Amino acid sequence: MNITRRPLLLAASALVAASLAVPAQAQQVTIGLITKTNTNPFFVKMREGAESKAKALGAKLLSFAGKFDGDNQSQVEAIESLISAGAKGILITPSDSAAIVPAVQKARAKGILVIALDTPLSPANAADATFATDNFKAGELIGMWARDTLGDKAKSAKIAMLDLSVNNITVDVLRDTGFLSGFGIKVNDPKRNGSETDKRVVGHEVTAGSEEGGRKAMENLLQKDPGVNVVYTINEPAAAGAYQALKAVGRTKNTLIVSVDGGCPGVKNVKSGAIGATSMQFPLLMASQGVDAVVAFAKSHTKPVASPGLDFTNTGVVLITDKPVKGLGSTGSAEGLKKCWG
Repeated sequence: MNITRRPLLLAASALVAASLAVPAQAQQVTIGLITKTNTNPFFVKMREGAESKAKALGAKLLSFAGKFDGDNQSQVEAIESLISAGAKGILITPSDSAAIVPAVQKARAKGILVIALDTPLSPANAADATFATDNFKAGELIGMWARDTLGDKAKSAKIAMLDLSVNNITVDVLRDTGFLSGFGIKVNDPKRNGSETDKRVVGHEVTAGSEEGGRKAMENLLQKDPGVNVVYTINEPAAAGAYQALKAVGRTKNTLIVSVDGGCPGVKNVKSGAIGATSMQFPLLMASQGVDAVVAFAKSHTKPVASPGLDFTNTGVVLITDKPVKGLGSTGSAEGLKKCWG
């Protein structure tokens, strides 16, 4: 062999090897995860679930979050970044279910699969699919529990409703109206909080889903009616804040607090008696199933199919309480602590 040709042959071999490596790298699926915040334990667990599943499947996960709950602009910017990054799919918990739709439509027009996690878009079919707790059912369960726990006293209950925001975000409305329906209160507009006219509802206040927001909201409603004896909360941080406000006025023993989440701090509050009952959801499962769906879509363009009888994929809900009521299935806090998150 001519020695002067050897470097050229080696160079050619290197180019061939590099060209063969390019398709393998190109096949890696890029997936975007956009949560409302990166501090709420619910979204932290969601990110962990997505990261674990993406690693197992050899996919690349890019994570984004809003600066605060309700930060739609940051989520819009995240979608634009993911479009530029060549993402095959986007998993998103929308801060504003309606305002995010134009950005989602832009992504879908580029052939990107968009799956809403936990919070449906408005309208729900603005996303390709939704993986979520049945949020209406979650609210209904704690409403039924509160009603049955009070018994005949439910007819004269004074209910404080601690919601998320004034924007009628889907998850907010579904939990709120589910609770009221479970309690036996007619909801006139299932798409809007506060449409009921039942005098047992003292009022609605927003919490931004935070402990401080829950405390302030509870204080406001106690000023309106100090006799509040049932408190519905959008999530367990808000419930913790409501409990502190009630404790400050000596009303904890006479008031039922119910919530939705299933985070470990919330389940511990069920165990201590601060929260009477909560509906547990499964954020890790939502995210991991979402990653599975994007990878499947990238391989075969197959889109997720909703659960039977629903317009979304139901990831489950379990009532957690240490004071079960007859005819309503539930799990105690000891078992709940084995399954909680955060």
